[in-house]
Amino acid sequence: MQTNAARPTFTDGPVRLRAPRPEDAAARFKLGNTPEIHHMFGADPATVQPITKAHATAWLQAQEAEPLAWIIDHRKRLAGALRLHSVDHHDRRANLAIGILNPKLLGKGIGTRAMHLIVAHAFGALGLHRLTLRVVDYNARAIAAYKKVGFVVEGREREAARVGDSWHDDVIMGLLAHDYAKARAR
Repeated sequence: MQTNAARPTFTDGPVRLRAPRPEDAAARFKLGNTPEIHHMFGADPATVQPITKAHATAWLQAQEAEPLAWIIDHRKRLAGALRLHSVDHHDRRANLAIGILNPKLLGKGIGTRAMHLIVAHAFGALGLHRLTLRVVDYNARAIAAYKKVGFVVEGREREAARVGDSWHDDVIMGLLAHDYAKARAR
């Protein structure tokens, strides 16, 4: 398993991906739980509870436990997190998950920059061939960011996400290493 010490750091201007640190629990607590952000993750905003210090600590521990998880910093402050998970070494593929947790940083291209950094690492040093992600159908901002990176809609799982009393589709998006390389070469 990759340790924090072995987790590389990636930088693109003011955006940096780095290993989790103990002080991230306090930073996560300070950000709180914004109902609108959690709604974009597929949660019912009416049921989002205020964050507790225990929840912030558990969040940090989850980041530390994932060998391919990084904290997203913007100008040296916690903005969110991303991770590669469900890695299949035989098929050289993984799933990608990202969350910007600071409401003041939404729509500023931070997630797009962070995704370019991790995609380059996934297709470069990790030697992966394919990345997949899923996003709830009403999260237009995320879908647009994923398309900017090169992900394409490959399908949808109809009514796969229950948010409150409503059903929503999960949009399945994928990106292949050779498509990303071609797009970056243009």
